[in-house]
Amino acid sequence: MAEKIFSTADREAIVNAIRSAEVSTSGEIQVHIESRCKGEVLDRAVQVFDTLKMHQTEDRNGVLFYLAVVDHRFAILGDKGINEVVPDDFWEKIKDHMTGLFKQGQFTQGLIDGIQMAGKQLGKHFPYQGDSDINELPDEISFGS
Repeated sequence: MAEKIFSTADREAIVNAIRSAEVSTSGEIQVHIESRCKGEVLDRAVQVFDTLKMHQTEDRNGVLFYLAVVDHRFAILGDKGINEVVPDDFWEKIKDHMTGLFKQGQFTQGLIDGIQMAGKQLGKHFPYQGDSDINELPDEISFGS
């Protein structure tokens, strides 16, 4: 179900947004989409963050965009490194912006905008490291049940 919500073109646009955001940062962005969220959305996002081994980035600067499409719930989770340097209301501002687009049915654009907003902050605090910078996590969207 979750995989059918986004067309191939939508998925490509989201992955391209991740790649574009990561060009200027050593930070890592991942998107995980599933149909339903069992329990609290933030707790589930933490589980996915752990499952995807996002806490293992060298600078602890991974960001997860988690969506449960049938339940209309989502969370943005930043690792310790990024949370220590962004403003306290940073994730809420991104969520508010994305929520506005989601309410209009613009799920792909909401994700793209959120990814771009996160990428700008990652670029400020964790700039791209040139040839020594490796892509520590896959850019592809992961899907759950």
